[in-house]
Amino acid sequence: MDSLQFLDLRILDIIDIVLVAILLYYVYKLVKGTAAINIFIGIVMIYLIWKLTQLLEMEMLSSILGQFIGVGMFALIVVFQQEIRKFLLMIGSTNFGARRNFLKQFKFSRENEQEILTNINAITKACENLGKTYTGALIVIRRNTSLDFVKTSGDKMQIEVNQPIIESIFYKNSTLHDGAITIEDNKITATRVILPVSNDRNIPLRFGLRHRAAIGITEKTDALAIVVSEESGQISYIKNGSFELFEDIDELTEKIKKDLR
Repeated sequence: MDSLQFLDLRILDIIDIVLVAILLYYVYKLVKGTAAINIFIGIVMIYLIWKLTQLLEMEMLSSILGQFIGVGMFALIVVFQQEIRKFLLMIGSTNFGARRNFLKQFKFSRENEQEILTNINAITKACENLGKTYTGALIVIRRNTSLDFVKTSGDKMQIEVNQPIIESIFYKNSTLHDGAITIEDNKITATRVILPVSNDRNIPLRFGLRHRAAIGITEKTDALAIVVSEESGQISYIKNGSFELFEDIDELTEKIKKDLR
């Protein structure tokens, strides 16, 4: 019976396991679709093997894996630098509790319970028209992380989101067209915003400063970004520092609605 003592779980042990599972799940969501996903899966597998060797009292292999994991933790901080920043931003966001409860962050509740205040159709239709006229645009949509640190670089506004307003802001002869606009709930809260530019060298050279700025703000926050290319008229949707693919404007609209829930 002594050999089965490890099966004697307390309630706190079960809570511990559940919390670790939730943490791993959310970390997986952060790195899903990025180059870091394979590294994350490899680390989890090595950790599980290490724990198994400890349980089976395989001292030599357990010692080697333990040393590897101990030294590897410093390397992980470098490898997952962007993901760690996003995670800490999510935890420290002042609006985290106000906008969504903890369970909704992990998608345990039904998506349609979260009301979307932003007029997404107006945004995407405006981008479609801007693309047809090869008019450049950069739109940042806030989710949880505060955008105050970039809004101060532009002109503060409080304008209800609608298609004509967005098109007029980015009109080539408009004084407000340069830079980005920020949208919070259903308000355009700033124009001519200067965004942090990503230093990622893997971004294709065909993408200019608008795209790099969109990637930069989505690397540092959980915001969503839409870019309309002035050269090609192509619309790009960027989330978590990565380009999200879509077939048409309707699919783009649905993707944004889903990501805002």
